[in-house]
Amino acid sequence: MIEQLQALDRWLLIAANAHRTPRLDTWMVFFSERFVWFPAYFVLLVVLAYLYQRRAFLLLPLLGLSVALADMISSRFFKPYFARLRPCHDPDLSATLNLVNGCGGQFGFISSHAANAFSLAVFVALVLPRRYRVAKWFLFLWAAIVSYSRMYLAAHFPSDVLAGTLLGCVLAWGCAKVYQRLSARWWPTAAPIAEPIVA
Repeated sequence: MIEQLQALDRWLLIAANAHRTPRLDTWMVFFSERFVWFPAYFVLLVVLAYLYQRRAFLLLPLLGLSVALADMISSRFFKPYFARLRPCHDPDLSATLNLVNGCGGQFGFISSHAANAFSLAVFVALVLPRRYRVAKWFLFLWAAIVSYSRMYLAAHFPSDVLAGTLLGCVLAWGCAKVYQRLSARWWPTAAPIAEPIVA
């Protein structure tokens, strides 16, 4: 069973990496670069601060905590503990892969990109009201493309990305739950902006 799952993991990785074009190379590198998203992150923080006003003093630190935990746990715990080679460092695979953006660190389990992207997307989706569903879908689409880019660039196996996604979702849910409870306790008379999270 384990061997079959590993074979599927490799097959999906090779399939994602093989279907490439020069234009897709450019876009996948773009989506994979964290620093190019900083202006978008800044705009998002400004919008959240405007929407939540004084409650932003609680919401924004918890959002930051969710992403920071996702990054630290994936990078400082999972990667050194499991020590699973990235596909581009795997001697059985690297010679057959298209490496258009280098390879990065040695270990790949789990994907920090996926953990961070889904932590941000899920947290914001949980605290925003339903009327912002277009923004929510955009954030999930962005997180999915970022995650796919890591497989396309042969930096992560699909299982690395899936595990990172799950970690980010769990941390985002926990931090959003803390926000909902503390916000209701500290500002009980304030007009609700988002519906409570269903436990």
